[in-house]
Amino acid sequence: MQRLKTRAQFQAVLAGSIVAKTQHFALHCNRLDAKAVPVRVGSTADSAMLFHLHDMWIGAMVPKRWAKRAVTRNAIKRQIYSVSADFSQLYPQAAFVVRLRSSFARTEFVSAVSDQLKQAVRAEVQALMQAGARAA
Repeated sequence: MQRLKTRAQFQAVLAGSIVAKTQHFALHCNRLDAKAVPVRVGSTADSAMLFHLHDMWIGAMVPKRWAKRAVTRNAIKRQIYSVSADFSQLYPQAAFVVRLRSSFARTEFVSAVSDQLKQAVRAEVQALMQAGARAA
């Protein structure tokens, strides 16, 4: 399993389709074939490859709009990467982005990073990945 690192990689995956949604997350997918993903950035032959390995690629998008504190954003990303590693054998060779699309209620999760928040995020990301595995 590889991690998405560049803006161009994220944009290429987000240009694909949404394969699963939960209350707080969306799973975007783009296949790693020549038709679905631009393999090179730009048109020159010396440009960098977007996806140099045919493997499962995963990225996490947790915008400040939905998670104000950096500690919360980092905790959510760690849960996303941890759960996606568990599901890597079920997914095809494609690129995926897990995107936070709404905030967790601050009244329910008072602390910026609590065990309750981590468990809620983990359970929801597991449900998202299971739904994505069925769709993929």
